[in-house]
Amino acid sequence: MTKLTGITLATLAVTALTALPAAAEPERAGRGGLNWSTCQGQSDPRLQCADLTVPLDYNDPGGRQITVAVSRIATAKPGLRHGVLLTVPGGPGGSGLGLPASAAEQLPQSVRDRFDLVGFDPRGVGRSTPVSCGLDSSDLALSKLHPWPAADGSIDENLATERRVAEACARNGGPVLRSLSTANEARDIDRIRQALGERTLSAWGTSYGTYAGAVYATMFPQRTDRILLDSNDDPDPSRVGRGWLAAYGQGLEDRFPDFAAWASAPGNPDRVADTPEEVRPLFLDLAARLDRSPLPWPGASPAELNGNVLRETMLQSLDADARFPALAQLMLAGLGRRPLPDPVLPPEQVVQNSVAASIGTLCNDVSWPTDPAGYAKDVAAERAARPLTAGLPVNVMPCAFWPSAPAEPPVRVTGRGPANVLLAQNLRDPATPYKGALKLRAAFGDRARMVTVDAGGHGVYRAHRNACGDAVVTDFLVTGRRPAEDVFCPAAPNAATPAS
Repeated sequence: MTKLTGITLATLAVTALTALPAAAEPERAGRGGLNWSTCQGQSDPRLQCADLTVPLDYNDPGGRQITVAVSRIATAKPGLRHGVLLTVPGGPGGSGLGLPASAAEQLPQSVRDRFDLVGFDPRGVGRSTPVSCGLDSSDLALSKLHPWPAADGSIDENLATERRVAEACARNGGPVLRSLSTANEARDIDRIRQALGERTLSAWGTSYGTYAGAVYATMFPQRTDRILLDSNDDPDPSRVGRGWLAAYGQGLEDRFPDFAAWASAPGNPDRVADTPEEVRPLFLDLAARLDRSPLPWPGASPAELNGNVLRETMLQSLDADARFPALAQLMLAGLGRRPLPDPVLPPEQVVQNSVAASIGTLCNDVSWPTDPAGYAKDVAAERAARPLTAGLPVNVMPCAFWPSAPAEPPVRVTGRGPANVLLAQNLRDPATPYKGALKLRAAFGDRARMVTVDAGGHGVYRAHRNACGDAVVTDFLVTGRRPAEDVFCPAAPNAATPAS
């Protein structure tokens, strides 16, 4: 996820590596005419980059053109090559130029041998023609960009912030920001396919990339080969991003017990409590205390540890067991048992770009409710039902004040097309919960199969050492065979062992 509701500092750091254009001379033209050159800012020497021009407006294909940056790592065994595996990044607003390099480290050799791994920065992002809303620096903290209500539940400040952000985007975003949508990303993906000279395209979408991949598979079904969708968004066309934000309420509740077990395990140097049952009330009490009495945190944004900064850290940390220590250490600092860690802030230019691309896509995809009283009512009910997230999942976003209606309705995912889709899903995903994945599975009908893994966190394939789940996905990518029916994979041995 990352989506605006899933932007992480790690995502922003990856984007920072690809925010500047490559300047190397082209090495050679690809089969479809792409001129590949060395990727500047990328550590993997195998990675090549190229720029592709696409229409700003697909209704005016001969009009203004913009750039989509593309990357690839060609298979080292052309004799085994099956085709192209496009890695579709999360977000919206996530960079994808570096994904082939990370995929090359993550994927088994049998998959790497059969595919050229291809990535891209979606329109508006990173090395593609970029967007920015020119937001004030004070509005760029994640604990403010995400609409956490005030300590007393008031959303007055949220309403003012989201209106201010929407007005800045309308004033500064320009035509590229107005062109951002998932449907246009799907059209850009098909232009990438054409430029690569491929009749069909395989794809691996993660988080928001599952929705973008599903939209591509719906709009261009006969151009798809093997479509892997990992950590799946609910495709409800009446809600789209609003539904993804709301899903955090259930997703974080599903996932928090995994953190509680880890944070109370004997021998854990970041242990915060003696039993799992003590961790949740400890977190809630600490967040409430920090609401009342924030701790100064020089250099951070904001420059204090308050309750919403702690909640935001929880939201980010539950994505992966490897991030659990960050939350535990901040809790220990809030309790006075550790010093506050040194803050790590990504470059403002990168945040401006990622936030603008995220907001633009979320608000251009579908209309959002505009009644402040409705948001206030929903937030009050959500705070009572799910105190961990304090009303955030149903709060107001800039889309409530967006100056223009969507240019086209959201794409409704259907089962029309070849039976070539495999969904991979964790049972306890905080960002894209299992319930939403079932909705995508139902929308695809017999066109899809789903492999569900008894694991927590965001990201399935090759992420948990679950031999059952990984084997199903690998076989699908290598052979194109889907399982005859949906598959459930039990937890991997030692899956609950505390992360180091």
